[in-house]
Amino acid sequence: MRAMPCAVSLIQQLLLVLLLVAPWRGGGATVARALNFTRVDFPGDFVFGAGTSAYQYEGATDEDGRSPSIWDTFTHAGRMPDKSTGDLGADGYHRYKEDVELMSHTGLEAYRFSISWSRLIPRGRGPVNPKGLQYYNNLINELTKRGIQIHVTLYHLDFPQILEDEYHGWLSPRVVDDFTAFADACFREFGDRVRHWTTMDEPNVIAIAAYDSGAFPPCRCSAPFGMNCTTGDSTVEPYTVAHHSILAHASAVRLYRDKYQATQGGVVGMNIYSFWNYPFSPTPADVAATQRSLDFMVGWILDPLVKGDYPEIMKKKAGSRIPSFTKEQSELIRGAIDFVGINHYTSVYVSDGKSGADASLRDYNADMSATFRMSRNDSGTGQFIPINMPNDPQGLQCMLQYLTDTYQNIPIYVQENGKPSHLLSIIFLFTVFFIVLI
Repeated sequence: MRAMPCAVSLIQQLLLVLLLVAPWRGGGATVARALNFTRVDFPGDFVFGAGTSAYQYEGATDEDGRSPSIWDTFTHAGRMPDKSTGDLGADGYHRYKEDVELMSHTGLEAYRFSISWSRLIPRGRGPVNPKGLQYYNNLINELTKRGIQIHVTLYHLDFPQILEDEYHGWLSPRVVDDFTAFADACFREFGDRVRHWTTMDEPNVIAIAAYDSGAFPPCRCSAPFGMNCTTGDSTVEPYTVAHHSILAHASAVRLYRDKYQATQGGVVGMNIYSFWNYPFSPTPADVAATQRSLDFMVGWILDPLVKGDYPEIMKKKAGSRIPSFTKEQSELIRGAIDFVGINHYTSVYVSDGKSGADASLRDYNADMSATFRMSRNDSGTGQFIPINMPNDPQGLQCMLQYLTDTYQNIPIYVQENGKPSHLLSIIFLFTVFFIVLI
C-alpha cells in the first residue's frame, strides 16, 4: 500500500484522554472526570500503563555484583549534554516497593520495565547473579500482588560492556547465542509470572544512532556521516547491527516457543521506533519517498519478521552493504513475532531527496534518499532528528492503521507515547506508555 494520509477517527479522542490520565498522583484522572470519561468508556483490552528502562530507573550501578554496561561507559565519559549518569537514576533498586504502591494508587493497569543484562548476568554469559535475580523477583512479586500487568523488555540499549570489549557486541554474530542465553535465563526465572515479553527496544534506532551517527554508545561511525567517533563504518555497520538484532530476536522467540510457551502461555514481540510520514506534496516522487522512508524505518525490522526478508527497496539501495538471510535464517525469522511494540511521538513531512542518492560513499540516510520536515515551513534535512517534535494524534492513528494493513493484523502495543519536554527525554528518559491491542 502507499503511505498516504488517513482519516481522523475516535482514536484521536482516546489518545487525548490517555495523555490526560498520565500517572502522576491522579491529576490527570481529575481532568478526565471533568470531561466525563471513565474507565468503562474504553474497551477491556485497552490497557493503561507506564514504563521505565533499567539504566534510567534502577540506579545502584555498582551494587550487588552488577557490572558496567555501555551506557555506564558513555555517561561516565561525560557524553550526556548535562553530564548526568545513571548511577542513581530514580533509585528504583531501593525504592521499587514505594513505586509499585504509587502505581497501584494511581490505578495503572500495566507496567513495562527492562531487565539489566549486566545486573542479572554480570559477565554477559554464565551464572546468574543471585542479588540481581532477587531484585527482579521482588519487583515482579510486588507487581503481581498489586494486580498490575507485567511487560518486560529484555534489552533496552544497555549492552554489557564486558561483551562489547570482547567482540564488539551487536556487530558480531556471537551476540545471537549470548542474547538467547540471557533470554533463556529470564524466561526460566520469571516466566511463571510474566506473560508479555519484548525482546529489545528500538533496534532501528540503535543501529542508526550508535553505528551511523555515533550519538549513542558504543559511539561508532565514520566520516562524513558521524560525529566525534574514533572507529566504525557508517556505510555498513548499521545494517550489520540490525541484521544480528533480528536474528537474536528470532532465536529467543524460537527458544520461548519450543521450551516455555506451552506451560507459561506468554507472547514475545519486538519494539520499534516509529513516526508517521506525510508526503510533502502529492507528486509521485514525494509519495514514493514517503513509502521508501516507511520501508527503511519500519519495514527494515518488521518485513523480515513477518515476510522473511528485507524490503526490496532496501536491498536495491544498499546493495551488498546490507546482509542477506540464508534460507534457514529466513525460515527462522519469518513469523517470529507475536506482537509489535511501537514508541511513537510525532509525524514528519517527507519529500524526495535524490540529490545525494548517487554519491559514491553512502550510509543509511543516503540510501533512504528522503528529506524530512517537522512542518511544511522547515527547510528540511536528510535525516530524521527528533527535536522539537510536534504533537500529531492523527499520525499515530495512521501508523496503527498502516501496521495493521501491512503486517497481517498483527497485535500492536503502543509502548511509548507522549511529548518530550527537552533533549534528555529524547535519550530515553522515563515516559508514559499506553497499550492499544489492535
